Amino acid sequence: MEEPEETQEYVVFPEEAIKYLPEEWQQHLYALKEEGQGVLEAADDNLRILNRIVHAFPTMASLRYIQHRLASTRFEATMEWALENDMLTLAFVTTYARLIDGGIGSGVSRSALPVELRPVHDRIIELRNKRYAHNVGHDSITGNLEIGFEGGKFDISVNFNMGFHVGGALEWEPLVVFLDGLMFRRLHVQLEKLKEKTGREWTFPSGPPPKWVSSGSDSSTLGEDGGVEPAL
Repeated sequence: MEEPEETQEYVVFPEEAIKYLPEEWQQHLYALKEEGQGVLEAADDNLRILNRIVHAFPTMASLRYIQHRLASTRFEATMEWALENDMLTLAFVTTYARLIDGGIGSGVSRSALPVELRPVHDRIIELRNKRYAHNVGHDSITGNLEIGFEGGKFDISVNFNMGFHVGGALEWEPLVVFLDGLMFRRLHVQLEKLKEKTGREWTFPSGPPPKWVSSGSDSSTLGEDGGVEPAL
């Protein structure tokens, strides 16, 4: 039977309170502070990179959840279902674009993707740009205005066609799984660099992946090794 891990306890108090502690305590705490500041200054560049990476975690988690919601939908031949599916697709492509573009250096370049996933990436970006971000004639949506004249009056009708993937395109999941793993690897590369530079261990919160992460995906075990999902 495994022994339960000891729970670490932390006491936080303002620096101004240190002066009320015994002299030997003050010296010890100030020495720890000075040592910690020296370590952080030496690792400043890597900490900046790490900060950029973790800023992408909420977006990555959102993308995984939206893809899960899409893949879990059951088709219904109703306008309400079509609009719900379209809403989730909109959420997916805009969240994907936000993750790829980054904002403070946390993005993912097209060249970082495997060759086989780049066409999927291109189609998502085109869908985002031409159908959802702008009305510039994406081939999945068409509309024609028809005007008839009879009995001295004009009758207007609209012929509207909207194409969509039921539950999202099948190739979206492997792309999302790859990106999830990429974020995981980027995180641990920086933790290893911090360890090399400072001579100290650097850890990150980890745990099992959420239930909504597909059990069939390669990254479903990432949480056990420190994946990105538990950090949110």
